[in-house]
Amino acid sequence: MNRPAPDTTSDVVVVGGGAAGLSLALRLTAPGSPTVTLVEAPDGPLRPPERTWCYWDQAARGPHDAEYTADFEEAVTASWSRLRVHGRDGDAITVDPAPLRYRMVRSADFERLAHARLDRTPGVRVLRATADTVRNSADGTAEVRCTTPDGDTRLLRARHVFDSRPRRVLPPARTRLAQHFRGWFVRTDGSRFDPRVADLMDFRVPQPPHGLAFGYVLPLAPDRALVEYTEFSRTPLTTDAYETALAQYTHDVLKLGAFTVEAAEQGVIPMTDARFARRVGPAVHRIGTAGGATRPATGYTFAAVQRQSRAIAEALHRGRVLVPPAHGRRALAMDAVLLRALDTGRIDGPDFFTGLFRRVPPHRLLRFLDGETAPWEDWGIGLRTPVGPMLRTALELPFLPRRPHGTPRTGEGHR
Repeated sequence: MNRPAPDTTSDVVVVGGGAAGLSLALRLTAPGSPTVTLVEAPDGPLRPPERTWCYWDQAARGPHDAEYTADFEEAVTASWSRLRVHGRDGDAITVDPAPLRYRMVRSADFERLAHARLDRTPGVRVLRATADTVRNSADGTAEVRCTTPDGDTRLLRARHVFDSRPRRVLPPARTRLAQHFRGWFVRTDGSRFDPRVADLMDFRVPQPPHGLAFGYVLPLAPDRALVEYTEFSRTPLTTDAYETALAQYTHDVLKLGAFTVEAAEQGVIPMTDARFARRVGPAVHRIGTAGGATRPATGYTFAAVQRQSRAIAEALHRGRVLVPPAHGRRALAMDAVLLRALDTGRIDGPDFFTGLFRRVPPHRLLRFLDGETAPWEDWGIGLRTPVGPMLRTALELPFLPRRPHGTPRTGEGHR
């Protein structure tokens, strides 16, 4: 049996080197920050493949954000000033959400940027190892037991541990859907894309018997784009089924002609009204998707991770520990109603989302999707949805039991 190496003590241990773990570690590189050990999985099956994160953002709001945003811009692969939604009938709705822009970050670029900055910070150490156990200690601190690639066991001690590893099983919920997708990075023989416009939802694809499906196109150049097929439903598809759907979408709908698939990505994002506990004990906290950072009705996570990381870092600088909810109660309550209405078929998904983009000012809609609208704005948006089905769903939700979730462990997808 391997014995742990001599204890390594830090103020903070961050477990997981995905978007949430790296973002928090980056926030803790400012002067006066606590000492940090970041535990990242070594190369192998536990390390996720390269993936895409998207969000909408505008100019920095303060001096600290300005510095961070300047560095963060280096990881932005592309951005778009206009967004488009295609209805099932082919009608296109194009909007300009200024001052917001839609941005794409590739995980490999973000990791390179993060590690370059972490390597320059004396109080931060990166350990490539598999985190086997994370537990609270009797003295109010925490321990993380790790195994290095050469088989050695390390025992890390810290005053605070922030664990971003995906949960093996999701908490009990009333509604359990998934946003699952596969995407191709394509290069066409000629110019087929408008690099100024991102297609967020293209409903000109066959709709499944349950849930909804849409295409998603992020142009990187006139002849290059990320093209995805996405479903909101209960069960992911096989890779072959995604490939068939993508072939049909690129050939019959987008009419791309000849093209080459340069890379592919695939993922599953939970869409559930489960309650994600952020505190595991006195010294152990969950962050990222494991801590409820994924917006249930949209699957977007990256922007919420940045807000959560900023709040944690600011609290630690003041000598406190705070892991705030990534989304407000009002936003989560509205998401619970929408998910239930979609799952029961009371509302038509393509018509619902197309209607939102047609009837709601784009800047307000994106702020709504990010949980930053005022109650009166939410009320106005609600009146532009199918009021009857949504009201019926809202009235029944309090009486529905939360049931255990049997979904296996999921990784980080895009958004």
